[in-house]
Amino acid sequence: MADDLIHDQNAGIERLLEIMRRLRDPQTGCPWDIEQDFDSIAPYTIEEAYEVADAIERRDWTDLEGELGDLLLQSVYHTAMGEEAGLFSFQSVVRTISDKMVARHPHVFGDESRDKSAEQQTRDWEAIKAAERAGKAQRGTLDGVAVGLPALLRAYKLQKRAARVGFDWPDASHVIDKIREEAAELVEARDTLGPDEIAEEFGDLMFVMANLGRHLGIEPEAALRAANSKFTRRFEGVEAKLRARGKKPEDSDLAEMDALWDEVKRDEGR
Repeated sequence: MADDLIHDQNAGIERLLEIMRRLRDPQTGCPWDIEQDFDSIAPYTIEEAYEVADAIERRDWTDLEGELGDLLLQSVYHTAMGEEAGLFSFQSVVRTISDKMVARHPHVFGDESRDKSAEQQTRDWEAIKAAERAGKAQRGTLDGVAVGLPALLRAYKLQKRAARVGFDWPDASHVIDKIREEAAELVEARDTLGPDEIAEEFGDLMFVMANLGRHLGIEPEAALRAANSKFTRRFEGVEAKLRARGKKPEDSDLAEMDALWDEVKRDEGR
């Protein structure tokens, strides 16, 4: 019966859950899958989430379908291990998130009015989340901001959380002043201090840059991903122009590649 389920392409999530049970079976499963635990699988979960974001950024919808499946598999993997340990199950995870979404949207699933602005809804959402944190004994303002987030994204979220209680610059101009101050301190550290102090000042500058993004309404992680994509596209353009000359980057020099970089930018109309 289980084999019928595994080979039934229309069986939906139950098919995937059964596949994972078979992979994790101590007697007949895959040795690699059996050896995994929460800690060993967590990096794959993070990687798959980034690959979803990458497919979206590239507007590759066929690839996105596959990447979403890979990300779903991560949830199935963690819930299978949770079930084996008697911690939770796939169904309890689904129930928990469903209950959360219903509780956080009383204007959709309850008797609250939907006649409110997006700003008011955001304030209501934050109030509900604050109550949830209080119920979990998370009393500090920064409690619940996940340590495992990418550092730039975590900086953004920490600053956003602190701003809710009034710990914030009044506008972006003050943040830009702080960037100038931190940049000067980084230069001073480079000239007079050791590598640890230089790294600390560099971190301070990046932290303030994340704050500037928040003040400008820019999510810094997304902005940096876009900058990475632009750099990749343009450098590949430089490589293509070098190939047309029968060269590789290592056969060129900075002056030539910089000139080709400007050509690529002009080709893009920028």
